[in-house]
Amino acid sequence: MGLNLLGVGHFHPENCIDNAFLESLDIGTDDEWILERVGIECRRTVLPLDYIRETRNSESRAAQEAAEFSNAELGARAARLALARAGISADDVGLVIGGSCAPDTASPAEACNLARLLEIQAPALDINSACTSFLAGIHMLSMMREEALPDYILLVSMESMTPTVDYTDRSAAVLWGDAGLAAVLSTRHPGPAQILGSFLESNPMGADKVIIPRQGYFQQEGRTVQTFAIKKTGLCYDRLRERFETPSRALHFIGHQANLRMLENVCRRFEIGPDRHHSNVELYGNTGAASSGTVLSQNWDKWVPGDDIAVVGVGSGLTWASYLARFGKAETDQ
Repeated sequence: MGLNLLGVGHFHPENCIDNAFLESLDIGTDDEWILERVGIECRRTVLPLDYIRETRNSESRAAQEAAEFSNAELGARAARLALARAGISADDVGLVIGGSCAPDTASPAEACNLARLLEIQAPALDINSACTSFLAGIHMLSMMREEALPDYILLVSMESMTPTVDYTDRSAAVLWGDAGLAAVLSTRHPGPAQILGSFLESNPMGADKVIIPRQGYFQQEGRTVQTFAIKKTGLCYDRLRERFETPSRALHFIGHQANLRMLENVCRRFEIGPDRHHSNVELYGNTGAASSGTVLSQNWDKWVPGDDIAVVGVGSGLTWASYLARFGKAETDQ
């Protein structure tokens, strides 16, 4: 079954948590410390900066009320751009799939909250796999029977991560940002790109290494997770490279936007040049399941026929996943 990518959209809220702001919180960090370790200059947040400054987000339940955008609103902003790029309307969507590391509601599914905002009357459900949720959605769709799917599918990741951060914890505060990501997919209608080679794997023995409690703060075993992320990102990229790289096409790399130093490590190991590596973590932070896809979306108008984009995600679970977005000619017989 061929899964076509018709349009992608992204949205980042305006409020910027830059390194100077974090330094002003007096949590034992500064610009030099942050850039040396994670390479992040700024993160976008749904929270008012005054709220973070005054409360350090000391009551995580209050953060949802303080937020200027809900998860569904982040997703809706991204979805409107994806629909416009695909040249269809919300009325054309026959299935909505959502996913989020930290959904606003345990019930209903975030996909239902999103569909309500967009006035889409179609089946809506979530496929949650933490930071690999978007890639998991693609992988699940790739395994479905073509005749069972509607003409157009809207896949959305909505990530309000900053409300899960304890802003007295510098290790978490320096990482996270908020964003929405959406894509329009179809098995029947062609688009600028086709999705190839998707896969998803997990090692549930590591399920306790990265956690966001239902009511509580993000927590992880940083060194363990960093080592895992570098190893599995390299594995995912190498698998796609071995299967799809060809001299006549340009192979680009978009990794999970966990931190810039991790991505640079992968690029050194696999000799990925700066012209083939694309990121936005340095300006937007780690935006969970939205992260790699927002890079794809921000560069949407730059991709040309002949470009292959290896997209990789890693996350809690522990999970790792990838797919190749092939622009232009879509043969799969390499």
